[in-house]
Amino acid sequence: MFFRKAAGVSWLVVFLGNPGREYENTRHNAGFLAADAMEKLTGTAINKLKFHALTGRCTVGGEDVLLMKPQTYMNLSGDAVGEAARFYKIPAEKVIVVSDETALPIGRLRVRRSGSAGGHNGLKSIIAALGGENFPRIRLGVGGKPHEDYDMRDWVLSRVTGQDLEALTDAAQRAAKAAVCYIENGPDRAMNEFNQGK
Repeated sequence: MFFRKAAGVSWLVVFLGNPGREYENTRHNAGFLAADAMEKLTGTAINKLKFHALTGRCTVGGEDVLLMKPQTYMNLSGDAVGEAARFYKIPAEKVIVVSDETALPIGRLRVRRSGSAGGHNGLKSIIAALGGENFPRIRLGVGGKPHEDYDMRDWVLSRVTGQDLEALTDAAQRAAKAAVCYIENGPDRAMNEFNQGK
């Protein structure tokens, strides 16, 4: 892996979460944990405000990449993603979205070329902004709600602590590596390497 400052942009990697300290280490902010890991992995600061997002630029496998943390709140993530994709003329298949997933056990990853929103409002917003579901995503398992009557909004906005936070932090590091692998080696390699729960 070789990282350097980028001159142009051919890929977006978007990390979903909600801005503000009150949302730190909540399940819905698993994507922001992956952004922290990506900063360390690439030596890139995601701190420049552009497209309603904090952004940073780097090169991954010879490709120019814009890293994004939308600051619009989750339900409007598509506003930031759509604006950046249009500005750089980036097709949907080169927009990788990293988000939380309640259907996966905490700490598991799932890399996909495309797919539905699965009830995730951030993904719904991005699907609307990009005009379809044909964009890759990396989902970080945050575990399902503890019982059927538990409100899903309360669950995804609950804080992760202890061993669960350790597992999620480890998954966030693997998610950053999965995004790099996807760009460098393609979807099949990324799925084979990171969908095994290792």
